[in-house]
Amino acid sequence: MPDAKIEHSIADDEMLATPRILLVDDDESIRETLSLILENSGFQVVVAANVNDALKLIGTHTFDVLVSDLHMPYPGDGLTVVSAMRHANPKAVTLILSSYPAMKEAAEAILLQADDILLKPMAVVTLVDLIRERLKQGTIPARIIASVADILEEETQSTINDWLLRVELEPEIITVPLGYKERTAHLPNLFSDLVCRLRYPLPLGTRALVSTAAAQHGLDRRKQGYTAAMMVEESLLWCKPHAGTG
Repeated sequence: MPDAKIEHSIADDEMLATPRILLVDDDESIRETLSLILENSGFQVVVAANVNDALKLIGTHTFDVLVSDLHMPYPGDGLTVVSAMRHANPKAVTLILSSYPAMKEAAEAILLQADDILLKPMAVVTLVDLIRERLKQGTIPARIIASVADILEEETQSTINDWLLRVELEPEIITVPLGYKERTAHLPNLFSDLVCRLRYPLPLGTRALVSTAAAQHGLDRRKQGYTAAMMVEESLLWCKPHAGTG
C-alpha cells in the first residue's frame, strides 16, 4: 500500500503542474459554464464576479492564465484586471472576452495589454485551444506601454484638431465666431502643463500651482464673449465620445 505522504506529494505536484486560470465575468451563467468546461479540459479555475474580487485574487494568488470579460457594470473593466495581472504575474497569459464586434477595430490598442481578444459567443473549444497554444509559447516579451504623458505629448496636435471638430458642431459655442488660432491658442501650453504634472506628480495633499495657461484661457474667453456655461460646455467636449460610438 503506497505511503500516504507519497500520495499526498504526488497530488500536490499534479496540482502545481495544472495551469491555474482566473476567470472574471459578471454573468453568472457564463462563469459557471466556462469554469466547468475549463476544469473538464484539465485546468484549475478560480472565478471572480467583478473587478474588485479579481484584484483581490490577483494580489493574493498566482495564476498562469487570465480570462476576463471586457465590459462589466461596476467600476473598472477587463483592462484594469489585465493591467493588475501584468504587474503581479508578468508571465501569465491574458485573454479578453467581448460581446462587441467593434472591439476588433480597437484590437491594436487593447493588445498592448492583453494577449488576445475573443468575441462572444464563441466556440469553447476555441478558447481551450487558444489557452493551450499560448501556454506552450512560454513567456511573452514584456510590452512597452506608453505613459499617458507620452501619449498626450505625441498626440497633442491631433487631439486639438479632433476637439476643434467637435466644437464646430456645437451651436451655442460657435455663436462666438473665432478663427483657428483664437480658438486653440491656449491649448499647446495647457497640454504642456498637463504633461509636466503627469511626469512630475506632487505628493498627495500638496497644493498645486495654478496653470498659467488655464488662467489666461479663462480671461481670453471672457473677452471673446463666452459665458461661463459656454466655457464649461467647451471643456466637456474633451470627454464626450464621438457621435455614434456610444
